[in-house]
Amino acid sequence: MAFFNKLGSLMRQSISQKGQVPVVSMLNSIRCMSSSKLFIGGLPWSTDDQTLKDAFSGFGEVTEARVIMDRETGRSRGFGFVHYDSIENASEAVSAMDGQDLGGRTVRVSFAEDRRPPQSYNDNNYQGNRRSDN
Repeated sequence: MAFFNKLGSLMRQSISQKGQVPVVSMLNSIRCMSSSKLFIGGLPWSTDDQTLKDAFSGFGEVTEARVIMDRETGRSRGFGFVHYDSIENASEAVSAMDGQDLGGRTVRVSFAEDRRPPQSYNDNNYQGNRRSDN
C-alpha cells in the first residue's frame, strides 16, 4: 500500500511539472521500496534496540532493530532502523506506525534510503576563499 501511495505521489508530481517525469527520482523510490529496511525517526531518548524491536514486531518478523547512538556520549540520537523479513511486513509497519505515538513522542516511519557518499570540496569547481595579494 505504501508503495502505491509513493508511486501515485511521484506521478502527480511529474504531471504538475508540465509532463517532465522525474525518472531518476521514480526509480530511486522504487529501489528503496524494494527494501525491507525502515527508518524510524523521532524516537524517545530512552528507546533501546529491544524496545524498538518489540514496538515493531507486531507487523511481522523483525530481523534486526537498531537505535543509533552518539559515539561520544553513548546516548540515543533519536532515530533507528528496523529490518523485516519481507517487504509486505515493512509496508504494513509504515502504514500503521507513521505518525503514531511511541513512548510519548510521535515517530516518523519510512523506507530507508541508501546513504549518499559525502561530496568533496572539489565538486562543482569549488575554489575556496582565495585572496589575491596584488
